[in-house]
Amino acid sequence: MNLRKALYSLALFLTPAVAFAHPGHGDSGLAAGLAHPVFGLDHLLAMLAVGLWAAQQQGVARWALPLTFVATMLLGGLFGFAGLQLPFMETGIAASVLALGLLVALAVRPPLFLALAATALFALAHGVAHGLELPELSSPAGYALGFVAATAALHAAGFAVVRLLPRAAAPLVRLAGAVGAGAGVWLLAG
Repeated sequence: MNLRKALYSLALFLTPAVAFAHPGHGDSGLAAGLAHPVFGLDHLLAMLAVGLWAAQQQGVARWALPLTFVATMLLGGLFGFAGLQLPFMETGIAASVLALGLLVALAVRPPLFLALAATALFALAHGVAHGLELPELSSPAGYALGFVAATAALHAAGFAVVRLLPRAAAPLVRLAGAVGAGAGVWLLAG
């Protein structure tokens, strides 16, 4: 009975975060850019998952995945600043949370070109969303710097969790991926 109450409480606590997915946009420039990836549940989960997934990879993919995400997201942000809208963008963002969660949960190691292509596609959707939500009277450069820095920090946090945990904790990382995938399903359903 207590577990049920705790889960209901957690669901109620998270519901406003989804309903108002990107709070903090009343700030200007850098602060708003920093807030966007951190306080939007969809963005937060995707950014952390990229770091987790990169740490599960070998060789070049470990740094290429986060760098590709950040660079493509910035390009998408520029498109968003220009007013470009992608069809089904929010659905694509929610789907990226699901897909990245599954990639972490299953510890998938695809060929590098496929991993980079998927990462770039997800990043483009996130970047356009960031760009479209540029607060009025904010500096686009400051805002972009903020969302790039926050994204890189979230990637680094996910990467560090995997790399600093003992190998025996790998199932916990996979469980985190499964929880992220579940959140992606929830976001898609909402």
